[in-house]
Amino acid sequence: MITKTDSKISYSRWINGEQKSFTEDLVNFRLDSKNSTYAFSALEDGFLLHAYYGKRLGNDDLSYLLRLNENPFTLKSNNRDKGTFMDSKSFEFPCHGTGDYRESCFMVMDKDGMSTCDLRYSSYEIIKGKPDLTQEFYDYATKSWQKVNIPATWSKDGEDCETLIITMKDEHLSLTAELYYTVFTDLDIITRSVKITNEAEKPVDLRRVLSVCVDYEGCDYDYITLNGSWARERILERSHLHHGKQGVDSVKGESSHQSNPFVALVSPDCDENKGEAFGYNLVYSGNFCATAEVTQHKRTRLVMGINPFDFSWTLDPGKSFQAPEVVMSYSCEGLGQMSRNFHDLYRNNLIRGEWKDKRRPILINNWEATYFNFNTEKLISIAKEASKLGIEMLVMDDGWFGHRDSDNSSLGDWFVYEKKIDGGLKYLVDEVNKLGMKFGIWFEPEMISPDSVLYTEHPEWAIQIPGRVPTMSREQYVLDYSNKEVRDHIYEMIKKILDSANIEYIKWDMNRQLTEVGSTTLPTERQRELWHRYVLGVYDVMNRLTTDYPYLLLENCSGGGARFDPGMLYFSPQIWTSDDTDAIERLKIQHGTSICYPASSMGAHVSDCPNHTVGRTTPFSTRGDVALVGTFGYELDVTRIPEADRNAIPGQIEKFKKYNPLVRTGDQYRIGNIFEDNTYDAWMFVAKDKSEALLTIVQVLGRPNYPQRVFKLPGLEPDARYTLEELDITLSGETLENAGVAIEMYGDFSSRTIHLVKVRK
Repeated sequence: MITKTDSKISYSRWINGEQKSFTEDLVNFRLDSKNSTYAFSALEDGFLLHAYYGKRLGNDDLSYLLRLNENPFTLKSNNRDKGTFMDSKSFEFPCHGTGDYRESCFMVMDKDGMSTCDLRYSSYEIIKGKPDLTQEFYDYATKSWQKVNIPATWSKDGEDCETLIITMKDEHLSLTAELYYTVFTDLDIITRSVKITNEAEKPVDLRRVLSVCVDYEGCDYDYITLNGSWARERILERSHLHHGKQGVDSVKGESSHQSNPFVALVSPDCDENKGEAFGYNLVYSGNFCATAEVTQHKRTRLVMGINPFDFSWTLDPGKSFQAPEVVMSYSCEGLGQMSRNFHDLYRNNLIRGEWKDKRRPILINNWEATYFNFNTEKLISIAKEASKLGIEMLVMDDGWFGHRDSDNSSLGDWFVYEKKIDGGLKYLVDEVNKLGMKFGIWFEPEMISPDSVLYTEHPEWAIQIPGRVPTMSREQYVLDYSNKEVRDHIYEMIKKILDSANIEYIKWDMNRQLTEVGSTTLPTERQRELWHRYVLGVYDVMNRLTTDYPYLLLENCSGGGARFDPGMLYFSPQIWTSDDTDAIERLKIQHGTSICYPASSMGAHVSDCPNHTVGRTTPFSTRGDVALVGTFGYELDVTRIPEADRNAIPGQIEKFKKYNPLVRTGDQYRIGNIFEDNTYDAWMFVAKDKSEALLTIVQVLGRPNYPQRVFKLPGLEPDARYTLEELDITLSGETLENAGVAIEMYGDFSSRTIHLVKVRK
């Protein structure tokens, strides 16, 4: 619920030895969700000041939290101390250059070379639902204006959320900023974004347009981030805030393996089930930054948005710049509830399309089974065996196109390598379909190999700086997706492949980051726009793909999990979580990912052992139980694995089909914390109606003297009774949560799943 009220605040101050009285007229805005309140006010002189964000409050006037009666007090009466005022008050959208020396959200370079901006409150509007986010830009290759839908959460019926639009103006620069606040009332979620419009007669360069700023009273918070590297993505790190700035970012052209566009501020006592947690997640797939700054006044400012490093956007007269959206999740019941807020929002109001609410096909991918060494006969042999076991889709990975026998050639040549795919692609797909299986295919549409027909014909289509030797990674360059001619050409090649056979799934990969960031088509003054234009170009192609092929299941991938972000989830309901498929390593990766992303979005497969990434051997059953958390599939040569493993596959598939509705739609509770105790991990999914639950336990290190461990199980109906089927015992939800249940675990890397069914109250 969003409300606007008007109020006055009166106070008296001693000025030059004389006591004077003042009254300030305020416009107050309050955003209430089920359990949270967010409040701010506009002063008479247009400053937009933050008052409160946290646990839901009573119906009181919160303007006293602005602390206008303390030094330095309101500028209406004391303009001589404006500098002190600017550097100490809490601002909703702080600008650079007028005395606030903390992290700002907005900075420009105007026609006179000046970087100061001063946005003041002008008006407001409250609407049902939320508007789409779009970006218009001029394409210099085709000399045409383009418009791209920017990923964002959406309203299902206009009744599940409300949006407040605050308009601010800088009269000197003739700039307008529209601040969008959307409240998803039942989810304790607020989203924020910003649109900047140039109403002047000359262009202005935007140098910094962040999407959110929240100023917190005090600094006694822990700062949580999801960091890592290739094959160890989204490792949870937690530290106490210190004076100055701490943050995460990406300058790689993607959200990256190293840092995810997520941060949280939490109370020091916050754990899975108690304490305050404020989570922030940027719906964007390129360079980002998220900074928490503890100020001289022992307060905390958090900002998040597009990384201003090496960023510029020339905003023409009459044109607008749309910043991406930040999702804010509040919980007064620990990290677990913060996560469940994110999960519900993303499942219901971000992910779209045919597969949004469906169980995904159980697939087998040939990458770790064959790498580049395959042909039609080999793929059909895998499909024949897989179909007998109940696997539902064959995915042909890298190596089917151009003349690609290694990763040294052919990216950009999206036509069939008939030496390998003898008989043609349609023949292969038809043969797989005859077995009752679907067919999927791998693309890396953003890349180009120097050894390719496309590069021979269009070397200028690679991102590059003329005169500099470009950096190769995996012997490939990045295509300039800011150029519509490039996007059109690649898309038409993909479309031709999709139209040639019954292809029902695409794995979209991206295996390197951006370097020598320059475009052969952009003018000099717009070269720094390439970082953002590139991301917009990727969104454009994905928009086309999902519009033209609405039935298609799209899975994103970027060298594993380097682009696991909400921007990608808008187009693909699942993302390959990591190239590391080892069941034990995946405990950390999937735990960290679940902090803000739902299990339904995690690409997870059972792979062969010894594991190809870490060399570890784990039981086949454990590999299956860990993959059960995600979309579930196989990454192995089913014709060559041990017979015992092959014989176990039908049982794993039956188990997945039985429990996937619960895993896909239920509430997740992290019972163990592999980052704090690496001897075990445990988690549970609870049905929304509390009728059943599924507990999974993985014993990483055996405990020979103490094989039993007690697990406390939250989230159940307290006064209901639940039968733990595999243990053949019945206990109340209250007992299971507070006393727990003792479960025996034997052997390193062993696992158990236990189904809980509500029997009565």
